[in-house]
Amino acid sequence: MKEIGPKTEVIETIFVLSKDKELIGTADLRDILISDEDKKLVEIMNDNIISVNPEEDQEKVSLLVSKYDLKAIPVINHKNSLLGIITVDDIIDVIVEEQTEDILMMGGVSKEERVGSSLITSVKKRLPWLFINLGTAFLAAFTVGLFEDVISQVVALAAAMPIVAGMGGNAGTQTLSLVIRSIALGEVSLKKNWKLVFKEVGLGVINGAATGVITGIILYMKYDNPYLGIIIFAAMIGNLVIAGFFGFLIPLLLKGLGIDPALASAIFLTTATDVFGFFLFLGLAKMFLPFLL
Repeated sequence: MKEIGPKTEVIETIFVLSKDKELIGTADLRDILISDEDKKLVEIMNDNIISVNPEEDQEKVSLLVSKYDLKAIPVINHKNSLLGIITVDDIIDVIVEEQTEDILMMGGVSKEERVGSSLITSVKKRLPWLFINLGTAFLAAFTVGLFEDVISQVVALAAAMPIVAGMGGNAGTQTLSLVIRSIALGEVSLKKNWKLVFKEVGLGVINGAATGVITGIILYMKYDNPYLGIIIFAAMIGNLVIAGFFGFLIPLLLKGLGIDPALASAIFLTTATDVFGFFLFLGLAKMFLPFLL
């Protein structure tokens, strides 16, 4: 220990090699120090080795280190020979880098861009995503356009529409953030956890009813029409259910297709909550139109 200590980055974990230089186990320094002096290393070591190969994605390596509380993780080749180790301080840098990348991607910003980036660089990185958002905005506008005759007869609907769409977007973002974070930590997958979508649907019903009651009462008091309150109540429940459903499934489906969920989930979610929210609210208004006039 005295010989290798000054030139070795980590000595808390000892990596045990065979005569053929194959990694066969690890031993904790504490276990070595408290063991009897006549004990052999093979009796102390743990042969259940958590290791990675050189081609492994750095995010997966960080998940392994976090999951098993490792101070260092060995890197081995196909012959099980020890090539080196990755220490926990390196993993912390990776975690910070990956989290920063996810946060930027959720905002439609490239990980290469910085606050001090040139104007041309920022335009190139941001404008393509704004064009995509513009396309989804036209889709929502087209949905609203289908009900122009209804809105022209009941102007109050125009004031209430942003409430339905905004609440759906906010609720969906809550679910989306939790799912993307869980995916990054390796805690959730579509195959194993798809039934959790029913929890998000139930949550949408409860939250939609709670916020819908308040919104319905306020609109009733403002416009003196109970049917407008009932419509906004039903639409709020429906759109928050939609938000929970798509907020849960979209990132998992994108992950299954090999697309980074942090990169594209928000666009699809916003489109779903806006289009379905407007269609649901204005569709109900059209059904109850005689009671709103």
